[in-house]
Amino acid sequence: MQAIINFCEQTGFFQFFVGDNWKCAVMILIACVLLFLGIVKKFEPLLLVPIAIGMLVTNLPGAGMYHEIFFAGGHIHWDLFGGAPITAEFLAEMTELGVSADVLSSVSVGQTFSPGLIDILYLGIKLGIYPCLIFMGVGAMTDFGPLIANPKSLLLGAAAQVGIFMTYVGCRLLGFTGAEAASVGIIGGADGPTAIFVTAMLAPALLGPIAVSAYSYMALVPVIQPPIMKLLTTEKERKIVMKPLREVSKKEKIIFPVVVTIFVSLLVPSAAPLIACLMLGNLFKECGVTDRLSKTAQNELMNIVTIFLGVSVGATATGATFLSGKTLAILCMGIVAFSFGSAGGVLLAKFMNLFLKEKINPLIGSAGVSAVPMAARVSQKVGQEANPGNFLLMHAMGPNVAGVIGSAIAAGVLISLFG
Repeated sequence: MQAIINFCEQTGFFQFFVGDNWKCAVMILIACVLLFLGIVKKFEPLLLVPIAIGMLVTNLPGAGMYHEIFFAGGHIHWDLFGGAPITAEFLAEMTELGVSADVLSSVSVGQTFSPGLIDILYLGIKLGIYPCLIFMGVGAMTDFGPLIANPKSLLLGAAAQVGIFMTYVGCRLLGFTGAEAASVGIIGGADGPTAIFVTAMLAPALLGPIAVSAYSYMALVPVIQPPIMKLLTTEKERKIVMKPLREVSKKEKIIFPVVVTIFVSLLVPSAAPLIACLMLGNLFKECGVTDRLSKTAQNELMNIVTIFLGVSVGATATGATFLSGKTLAILCMGIVAFSFGSAGGVLLAKFMNLFLKEKINPLIGSAGVSAVPMAARVSQKVGQEANPGNFLLMHAMGPNVAGVIGSAIAAGVLISLFG
């Protein structure tokens, strides 16, 4: 009988009623909602589905797949990975670093842990591997031709990053630390891997809420952006027809990633890993002699890393860290970041039109957020609503891919300031 009682007490069903494990039940419900959005509503399914599964398994009581204590205080505690016991000195140090009381209360002096599956996978995020590999795949799928053909669009991509810094200021006013505010602000870049890269370095405790917020709002770009675009432009501006872009030579496309890598890495060394991988992938695509590498980066590598990245990020969304006032603030500031980013590009385009003979359709400025190619498609759609004969897609791709570079540079600046 005692053996049966012990077995029942070790089941996850029983543990739901122990301590604060009710939070796990709430997180499992949230994971199911994300699965619904990803599968039924098709909101960024390639990432929301793995994130939801990661969130699901990490909140199953007793599964032991992810241990927050291994990464407490923003560091990898390799000694704990090796089976070293928890010490009183370690707990005191973590308390001084501001580690959540919920995390610390889940362990005791002398306790040891065996690394779970997601503990191992999460190292790829903590060491900055997965986001960089995702950038390599993005680079291999990106055509920088529209940006090269119209260098002015680089300014629109840069202007869209205003959402990052406006959100940073807002978060500071709400009481976030500088590192936390920077991590929340990077949501405004509309670039999931960049948000993960920055947050894993600056505020790892917020990785789950920030990742879920970033990818959820990226999926909602077609809903968020059109009202902002229409509010800031007149019907006459939305009808502006832009001349076709010039043809970009193969030589230009090969030289571009090399020049950008050198320039950006010298300007903001902290952004070098992201930019170098982005441009390496693009060079695979454009040079013409590495087709196999280009296809691998676009398909097999991208898909594998996307799975690992999504599951690992989702696993950080434990009840202790996700169910807090900060999570609600992050979700609210995320929409602020996207809104200011979209508005920044549109407003700069309108300002540039005061001095340009060949006018820019301000709608392409909203594509400066780096949700490639969704934001460019939104510019095209809104433009055609005003003028069915207007084709803005390729023009919008210039600011769109410039936004990818801009968000990486912004990430490097924030890491340099707060890392």
